[in-house]
Amino acid sequence: MRQVGIWMYQNGGGDVIEKKLVKKLYDRGIDTITGLNLRDATAKNQGIYINNLKLNDLDLFFSYNAGEQTVYQMYLYETLNKAIPMINSYDSFSITEDKFKTSFLLSQNGVASSEFYLCHRDEKEKIKDIFNKWGKMVFKPVDGWGGVGMVLIDSADKFDLILPFLNQSDFRFFYVEKFLDYDGSDYRVDVVDGEIIGCYGRQARDGDWRTNITSGGSVIKRELNDDIAKVALDAVRITGLEIAGVDIIYDRSREEYIVLEVNGIPAFATPEQEKFGLDFNDKKIDKIVELIDKKTLNK
Repeated sequence: MRQVGIWMYQNGGGDVIEKKLVKKLYDRGIDTITGLNLRDATAKNQGIYINNLKLNDLDLFFSYNAGEQTVYQMYLYETLNKAIPMINSYDSFSITEDKFKTSFLLSQNGVASSEFYLCHRDEKEKIKDIFNKWGKMVFKPVDGWGGVGMVLIDSADKFDLILPFLNQSDFRFFYVEKFLDYDGSDYRVDVVDGEIIGCYGRQARDGDWRTNITSGGSVIKRELNDDIAKVALDAVRITGLEIAGVDIIYDRSREEYIVLEVNGIPAFATPEQEKFGLDFNDKKIDKIVELIDKKTLNK
C-alpha cells in the first residue's frame, strides 16, 4: 500500500479538511500518516526521522501549514525533496515564499506585476530616489505572509519617519513596490494541478489599503473572467506550483490585471466562509487527492 505523510494546519477547519483527505486517499489505496511536523524531525545517517518513521521511505510528503514554518523545517523540506516527491516541490515553494524572486520571475516571463525595487541596506538614497519618482510605495519583507511587516510610504514625512527603523534593523536588503491605483479589493484564484478551483476576493477595511484577512480585510464574492484566469494560470505555470493561490488586483492607471503574490499554501475556505458562499473546498480536496494519486503511481 502506498504511504504518504501529511502536515496540515488544524485551525480554521483544517482538521476537517485533513480527515476528508485521509478518507479519500484511503479509498484509492493510499495510507496516510498525519501530524508530521518537520520541526520534530532529526536526520542521521541515511534517513530523516520523526520518532521511528523514516520520512524518505514515504511515497510522498504533503506539507500544508503556512503559519508554523521555521528555517529548520524549510532546510529539511529541501533535503527531503531530493529523496521523495513533495507537494509543492521545494524549488517552486521557496521561490514563491520570496516576494522579490516571484516578482522578478514573473516580470521576466511577461506576466504583469507591480513595479519593484531591491537594493542593499547601505543604499538607502536609492530608495529615496525611487520614492520621489513614484510618490507612493510599499515597503515589504521579502518573506512572510498575511501582510505582516508591510508599510505604506505615501509622504516625505513618513519616509523620514521610517528611516531610523531601517537604520536600526538587521535587514540585509530592502524591497519596495510601487503603490498601485486600485479600488481596495483583490482577486484570489485557487489553482490545483493547472486547473482553476475557485475565485473569490478580499476587500480592505475602511481606511486601510491591505486586503489580507489577517489585516482586517473581508471576503467578497468575485466572478472569474478570461483575463484573470489567464494571468493566474500563467503565474502558476511560471512558478511551477502544483497548488497555488494567486493574488491579483486591477491597476486602474495601467488598465490591466496585476499579480501581487503567488502563494504556495492557499487556505481552504473556513466554515464561516463556506456559509458565505465559498463552495470550492470539496473540489479542491478531490483535485489534491487526484494529484497525490498520480504522483505516487508515477514514483
